[in-house]
Amino acid sequence: MQWLIGRFLPVNASEHGPHLDYLTMLVHWLMLALFVGWGAYFVYVLFRFRSGRSPRASYAGARGQVSTYTEVGVALVEAVLLFAFAIPAWAKWVAPYPEDSDPLVVRVVGEQFAWNVHYSGPDGVFGARRLELIDASTNPLGLDRDDPAARDDVTTINQLRLPVQRPVTVLLSTKDVIHSFSLPVMRVKQDAIPGLEIPVHFKAVKTSGDERWEIACAQLCGLGHYRMRGFLDVLEPADFDAWMAAEVAKRMPAPEPEPEPEAAADPEGGAVEAATPQES
Repeated sequence: MQWLIGRFLPVNASEHGPHLDYLTMLVHWLMLALFVGWGAYFVYVLFRFRSGRSPRASYAGARGQVSTYTEVGVALVEAVLLFAFAIPAWAKWVAPYPEDSDPLVVRVVGEQFAWNVHYSGPDGVFGARRLELIDASTNPLGLDRDDPAARDDVTTINQLRLPVQRPVTVLLSTKDVIHSFSLPVMRVKQDAIPGLEIPVHFKAVKTSGDERWEIACAQLCGLGHYRMRGFLDVLEPADFDAWMAAEVAKRMPAPEPEPEPEAAADPEGGAVEAATPQES
């Protein structure tokens, strides 16, 4: 069953993905048992209570306890799946990574109809954002570049790049309506709620290579919902660092050139070369 489910699921590239796929397999086993069991019972009822054998309706109904036992058994199996598998897995996935694991913290802000990605840069501190600075084409996050912490920040639109084998915390929010941040290959799906910043934790264990994995919005968010689509690239750590360094270099202001030494004035009105300090 797990092999069969794996054929129809996206590639799994996250650390917690196998646990989630295993839980999905267990749920499908239960669904298969219910489908076969209730289907067989339905066929039995059609034959057992056909009009030729029971020409007169029985208003008393079934008097046995088989149906009760069956319903209790199904409820018990569902309780085991919920309390023994689903809740412990959820509790583990929502727990923050410890600081000593050096998680990469990224802000992802949804809007109609794009995903805005914000990296804190080498200093690890997010720069200030101001509402009055928001511009849909040049500064969708309203990042204040005059803030010293924002000078090395990197922003992208619909493009999320992450290093492999490093814990990631996505701080998810939205500027307008409810969106749903979905990374199928990471087995991640979380609603973005206006007014909240929701942390999402995962770790990529496989690089994307030449593929471009999808960032989808799994919540109908307006007429342009169909085009709210981004891309996820998982890189080797060295490649990610090189990309980040190149992006920071493009956004950092160029150093001002050093002023040239002034020429000393000649007493007769001419100019002489600038004096150089004598070696002692």
